[in-house]
Amino acid sequence: ARVEAVVLRHSDWGEADRMLWLFTRELGKVKAIAKGVRKARSRKAGHLEPFTRVSLLLARGRDLWIVTQAETVDAYLALREDLLKVGYASYAIELLDRFTYEEGEHTSLYGLVVDTLRRLNESEDPSLVVRYYEIRLLDYLGFRPLLFQCAVCGNEIKAEDQFFSAAQGGVVCPACAKRTPGTIPVSVEALRYLRHFQRSSFRDASRANPSVSVYREMENLMHHYLTYILERGLKTPSFINRVRMEKQSAEEEKGD
Repeated sequence: ARVEAVVLRHSDWGEADRMLWLFTRELGKVKAIAKGVRKARSRKAGHLEPFTRVSLLLARGRDLWIVTQAETVDAYLALREDLLKVGYASYAIELLDRFTYEEGEHTSLYGLVVDTLRRLNESEDPSLVVRYYEIRLLDYLGFRPLLFQCAVCGNEIKAEDQFFSAAQGGVVCPACAKRTPGTIPVSVEALRYLRHFQRSSFRDASRANPSVSVYREMENLMHHYLTYILERGLKTPSFINRVRMEKQSAEEEKGD
C-alpha cells in the first residue's frame, strides 16, 4: 500500500528495527515496523523521525505493516530550529495520538494535523495555531464544546464573565454554575476568542490578537477540558511551560 503519513512516535524494536506509530491519510492510524533503520548505513532512518510528513510503501506483514520504502514529503525544518515550536508540535501530535485508535481513515483529521505542522513551521505565533487546532480537533472527534448557550439550561450566553464545565461539555451561565459542581471561571474575552476560533477559517482566526493573559486562560481552559475527556494528564504542556520560562528569563537577562 502506498500511503502518506505523519510519524507520531517510534520505539526501538529488536536488534536494529523500529516500531512506528503513523497517522496516514489513507488508513488512519497504523503501527508499522521499519526494519534495519537503527543500523548506521540505513537510508530510511532520516525519513522516519516524529512529526515528519512522509510518503511510504507498506507491505502486509504477518501482524503488522512493514515499511519497504520511505521518502520525506516535508520535514518542517524551520519548526525544528525553535524549541518552543517543537514543544507545540509535540503537543499537537500527542493529542492526535491519545484521541485516535486504529479505526480506519479520517482524512479531515489528517488534513488538520498537516495544516497545523505547516502553520507552526511558518508562523510567528504558535499558541494561536495550537488553540485553533484544539478547537477543530474537538469538532472532528465529536467533543465540540458548547460556547453559545448554557450547557445546563440552554439559555443564550450573555456578554459577561461565565463558567465552564468539562463534565457538561461547555459554558455554564452564572445562575446554573451555583448548582453545577466542578465549574471553572471563564472571562468574556477568552470566551469571545474561543467562539471566534470555533466558527472561523484559520485565516480569519489568525487575525485575532488576544493578550498574553487571555492566551494563558484559553490554554488552561482547553487543557482542563481535554484532560477531562482523555481521563488523564498530557505530557507535553509541562515541557512547553519549561521552555517558555527559560526563554523569558533569557530575555530578562538580556534586558538587564
